[in-house]
Amino acid sequence: MSCEESWWALALTEEVNGKKPLSVDIGDQPVVLWRDSQGIARALEDRCPHRRAPLSLGRIRDNGWLQCGYHGWTYDGESGKLCEIPNLKNQQRFAPVYCARHFAVHEADGFVKVCLNETAAAPSARGTAMPLSGTVHVPLDHGEYLTALFDDPTLLLEISGVQFTPYPISDLHEENGRLIMERNCQWKVLHWPAPFSSDYPLTVRTATDPVTGETELILRNRALQDLMTLVLAPVPTPRGVTAIRWRAALGQHGTGLFGLLSKLRSPVQVRTAIDAGALRKLKPSASAQFIEMRYPEHRTIQKAV
Repeated sequence: MSCEESWWALALTEEVNGKKPLSVDIGDQPVVLWRDSQGIARALEDRCPHRRAPLSLGRIRDNGWLQCGYHGWTYDGESGKLCEIPNLKNQQRFAPVYCARHFAVHEADGFVKVCLNETAAAPSARGTAMPLSGTVHVPLDHGEYLTALFDDPTLLLEISGVQFTPYPISDLHEENGRLIMERNCQWKVLHWPAPFSSDYPLTVRTATDPVTGETELILRNRALQDLMTLVLAPVPTPRGVTAIRWRAALGQHGTGLFGLLSKLRSPVQVRTAIDAGALRKLKPSASAQFIEMRYPEHRTIQKAV
């Protein structure tokens, strides 16, 4: 699936409202999000067809249309159709060339997702409530963020009381279009450091979309009971920055030490600053498999050379 056909989590549900438009990006493609008068999330290209002014600097009309703040041209979010121009009769037909580009929108599981292909089929939903959430921006491009996630999640996030180890349980592999990886983990203070121990009471399973990088991370105890589920949704933005929206929920077995730590502070911290020195020293491991699986043509080229 290409970037144009993929669904990108551009906002948390609570970030999109009917009071003020929200400016977001998919790479170099600017997008504006808002809710219409029925509370439905809408997405248009964040450029007015008239003078290319950002529509996100405009306002949401009482009827749910989006009005450009520059000259007042007004658009319907469902189709991108130009509905009104100041000083012209509303009954006048406006040329289709003045329609704003609109995108497909799907809202589920606490995320507002957008696909650049307006006819794309809606993605599947998890159907689980995740009350913990956040949005951060990281000074890494999208590809670098994903390779770091596969090689050493510690650089990108922290789970209270949990120490990731460099030891995968299995090689990266594909299941139902997702890249699956399982990694041994420890409690931070109750065990010898990973290089000197053979006891790993925790595991982390990640399932990653190979295009968008949206990742479901499940933390499990020794009995393979779920302690926590975390969804990371990275989206490329301009200037080599990646926007991360995330949601998390404690599992039914998220009690004991982990449950206690989670009451004292948020169980998840998604880092906004990356340790550049540690990133430079990071040796490719699972990311090498990821690159081969995501870009098989690179492998063909290398063999030919």
